[in-house]
Amino acid sequence: MLCRFFRRGYELLSSKADAVEDEAGIPGPRMLERTEYAVMKELISQKMRKAAPEQDPLRLGTGWKIADLGKPQVYIASTFGDSHPGSGHLDRLVEAARTGVAEAGGHGARYYCTDMCDGESQGTDGMNYSLVSREMIANMIEIQANATPFDAGVYIASCDKGLPGSLMGMLRVDIPGVMVTGGTMNAGPELLTLEQLGMYHAQYERGEISQEKLAWAKTNACPGCGACSFIGTASTMQIMAEALGLSLPGSALLPANSSELVAYARQAGKLAVKLAYDGLRPSDLLTRKSFENAILIHAAISGSTNSLLHLPAIAHELGLAIDGDTFDRLHRNMPFLLNLRPAGQWPAEFFRYAGGVPAVMEELRDMLHLDAMTVTGKTLGENLEELRHGEYYAQCQRELDAANKKYGLRLAREDIIRKRDHPLGTQGSVAVLRGNLAPEGAVIKHTACPPEMFHAILRARPFDSEEECLDAVLHHKVQKGDAVLIRYEGPKGSGMPEMFYTSEAISSDKELGRSIALITDGRFSGASTGPVIGHCSPEAQSGGPIALVEEDDLIEIDIPRRVLAIVGIAGERNTDEEIAAILAARRAAWQPKPRKYRTGALRLYAEHAASPMKGGYMDFTP
Repeated sequence: MLCRFFRRGYELLSSKADAVEDEAGIPGPRMLERTEYAVMKELISQKMRKAAPEQDPLRLGTGWKIADLGKPQVYIASTFGDSHPGSGHLDRLVEAARTGVAEAGGHGARYYCTDMCDGESQGTDGMNYSLVSREMIANMIEIQANATPFDAGVYIASCDKGLPGSLMGMLRVDIPGVMVTGGTMNAGPELLTLEQLGMYHAQYERGEISQEKLAWAKTNACPGCGACSFIGTASTMQIMAEALGLSLPGSALLPANSSELVAYARQAGKLAVKLAYDGLRPSDLLTRKSFENAILIHAAISGSTNSLLHLPAIAHELGLAIDGDTFDRLHRNMPFLLNLRPAGQWPAEFFRYAGGVPAVMEELRDMLHLDAMTVTGKTLGENLEELRHGEYYAQCQRELDAANKKYGLRLAREDIIRKRDHPLGTQGSVAVLRGNLAPEGAVIKHTACPPEMFHAILRARPFDSEEECLDAVLHHKVQKGDAVLIRYEGPKGSGMPEMFYTSEAISSDKELGRSIALITDGRFSGASTGPVIGHCSPEAQSGGPIALVEEDDLIEIDIPRRVLAIVGIAGERNTDEEIAAILAARRAAWQPKPRKYRTGALRLYAEHAASPMKGGYMDFTP
């Protein structure tokens, strides 16, 4: 019923004028005049003006004009700030969205909640604040948009926690709205991208490269604004926003400095005013089909394992249960198509040149729910048809030709987004492993794992913090055949930081990277490669089996069979019954560690964080 209502409203608006393309070639109906809108419905903002007589004078004092007070009022939320390259340019998109709102007869109000940068916090306790920042961004959006109700929203973010936090807040507020993703930075010289810096740092620590070479990499890895130019968490979540149907088709991972991205932000502002009158909320759009589409795209792009935290947390805002098993089921037998770093060859800026999300969807067309509704007011299938018959792919080809000339390459679109009959892999990109070490599951990105580690039995080397483990790896205290475990780094332990430096130290060592595994109840960067297994649940702080592992226990990893299990004690194989008895005895003697944080945001997060495999959101269920 709601979808039919929305489509009727869309047809009503479109019937007033012919559909047009704006100056960037982005299709959409001409917006109605205010007088045409006014006959349709009274907006919530105008009802609130009657209930709160102080509202008008306070807004006039803020800089609103008298004429603005009676317009559709659009909440424009962004993570703009000087925190990192992914947010430093978002003010341009905010102003473009605000212009679009004004052109459609509305007034946009700017609100900010800057996100932190995982990269800048690597190797410090600052990383512990990363995942909880997602919750706080969602909280601030909820507070800002509900304290003074708006008619619609535009949400603008680029990166790891800002984008999923914005999507969670968008659903929690649940006013009509559209997501604008902030694009990707260009690659540096020699196509250098930031995820390679961990490799350079580990090589320097081992004395394999000079300080000058490390300084060159640091100076050139981030040549400008935008999300880091590889398929890490930021890039993955931009793609997920479009795959869910909450951002405009073709808008994910545009070069951050492009005029096309500004045009998309402007169009999103126009669309927000239209959505204010349509009344269709994000919760009316998103269904289980929407999330299944996103997860299928995640498989095809070899998306970040952090999506197994973010998509379940976003779905949780709707009361939908999306978990690791959902990912594992949908990734099986899925073609892996995207030849971009870290699992592939090219920087993320090439994604747009090859056709972006729509091109990936075309390869998976018969696997997707094409009837899923999107923020455009059309189904996913209708959006794809519109792009196919418009100028979208021709523009992408022109940009690819320009990039080939710039970088001295001869790439075809199929070199970047493979055809389905010529994939890079056939089993998606992630697997969820289970067993007596991870009864609730653990995740591995098997497209970034060497084949030698798809089935192995290794000796346990447990560490109670990443710092202890990294020191052991860098000083060659870890040997071939070891299963390195980092525990007490889950949400309740230390906030669930990334284990990026340790994973890079292992994967950049040619011998260790193919002969040991890293297992943790923490998480990994979307840039991580190698035999790394994260989100091991239940976590150690909750008394999960990972807390009970002792030196020289035998750990079995079997990716095809989805197994992660303790199979021996003190270097000798044991029966399942013997191991269960030994773990029970260890559990009886186990005590949780004292809380690492006794006050503030991390104390609050530790008290309420859900399991890593459920999404690590703050759960206030009694």
